[in-house]
This record gives sequence, structure tokens and C-alpha cells, in this order.
Amino acid sequence: MSVCIKSFFDPATWTFTYVVYDHEGGHAAIIDPVLDYDPKAARTSTTSADQVVAYVRGKRLQLEWILETHAHADHVSAGHYLQGQLGGKLGIGNHITQVQSTFAKIFNLAPEFRADGSQFQMLLPEGASLPLGALSLEVLFVPGHTAACVAYKIEDAIFVGDTLFPPDVGTARCDFPGGDARMLYHSVRRLLEYPAQTRLFMCHDYPPDGRAPRAEISVAEQRDKNIHVHDGVSEEAFVALREARDRTLAKPVLILPAIQLNIRAGELPPPEANGVAYLKLPLNLI
Repeated sequence: MSVCIKSFFDPATWTFTYVVYDHEGGHAAIIDPVLDYDPKAARTSTTSADQVVAYVRGKRLQLEWILETHAHADHVSAGHYLQGQLGGKLGIGNHITQVQSTFAKIFNLAPEFRADGSQFQMLLPEGASLPLGALSLEVLFVPGHTAACVAYKIEDAIFVGDTLFPPDVGTARCDFPGGDARMLYHSVRRLLEYPAQTRLFMCHDYPPDGRAPRAEISVAEQRDKNIHVHDGVSEEAFVALREARDRTLAKPVLILPAIQLNIRAGELPPPEANGVAYLKLPLNLI
């Protein structure tokens, strides 16, 4: 049975969100949803997420899963909001607890924050299978960008998170806490061992001028043309290239708010006595 896939691109964060379903009127999963966030005003909005809600309702889909490939550092998750609108269970890779523990220390979130993954209904191990109507999703553990990254395979499609970008952009950075270029190399090569016609769906694209964003790339094209990890690039060469490039990169604009919210599945921190929720800025630490 073929899988139906609808992509939504958020140009503010260069992020693709996907609605994946078996058929109109059937069962759906949402992968990597975006909550709009204005860093200048520290204000959230749901314009992007509401487009996804309208599509799901328009196709008469029963939402089963809201899935994150990892705790993103470049956009805020709309998972919690979408669950309130559409139902479904929130899922993420089971190594999220490692990421939560790391950042709970960085942001000094104890004691109110629990680094046990309980913010999500499903902590997904390697090889887990999630039913989706007549289809099923398989969980692939693909660490490297973070220690907890997963991809989701359904039929001939794999949603790769931040492991890979389109071939002319390359691969994800590995300099966040828990990241590892050597692990990323092995995760990418694992994905590129699938049949040549397998469709890889990107979480991000940062297209050069003149090129439209690309959501879907074949394994064959990545193996032939990816500027960081095409066939013939050795592990040592990739690690040297990736680590050298990472040393030149500025931190993502939204890393501080995004991580704090995404380890909570996109839910805001509890409001304080004045009714306002607050995020933290760790000075001179990152």
C-alpha cells in the first residue's frame, strides 16, 4: 500500500513538517511540527500549526501520532498544541532522557522539570513499530546530530530528521552537547544502505539562491551528490570536514528557547505567581 505525504515548509526556520497518512478519511501521523516563535518579543503563535490542523481536518484524518525526530535547536515544537487540537500521542526517541538530563543542568530546571521523558506518551526504541491504519512506521536510531535522533520509515519513505540535508547543503552539525560526527557518519551510511529509489524526506533545507526548497531526495542522489558524505567519502575524511565546519558555525538563533520548550514536548513552562511563563538565559555558559 502506498503512503500519502503532505509537506509544509516554514521559511522562518527552514523546517519541513509532514502529515503522513494511509488514505483520505484514514489514520495520520504528524512529524516535526513547528510552533511560530518571535525571538524579539518572546511571543508564540500558531499560524504554521493551524495550517496543519486545517489539512488534517480537511482530509478527515484520525491523528494517531505526533512524532519528533529529536529535540530541535532551531525551531519550537507545536506538538503540545497539536495534541490539544487533534488528539494523538506524542512520541520521540527513547534517548531523549539523555538530552533532557544534559539541558536540565544547563538551564538549572530542577526540581520542577523531570528528565524522565514523561512529557511524551511514547519513548521509542530502535526497531519499534507504530501502527498507522493499514500501514506502520518503523523507528530507526540515527544519533550524531544529537545523542537521541531517530528517523521514521514507512513503506519506501524515511523521514530523516537532521541527519541529512539536500545534497548541495550536506549534513547536520554535531557540536551540540551529545553530538558526535563519527556517530553521524555511521547513521548516514545506514540510511544510504537502503535501496537507491528510497525516498528520504528532509527536516530542513537551506537552499542556495535560486533554488526552491526540496523536501524529498532519493538515496541514489544523496549517495552520488551529497557534498559531505557522497560515496567514496571515508569516515575519517567526513569527521575532519564536519568538525572543522562546526567550529565556524554560529549557534542557531532559537537554540535557547527552542531546547527549553522542546524537551517539554512543546509545552510552556508552568506560569509563575503573576500568571506568566518564563524561559531562562544561561549567561556566559553556551
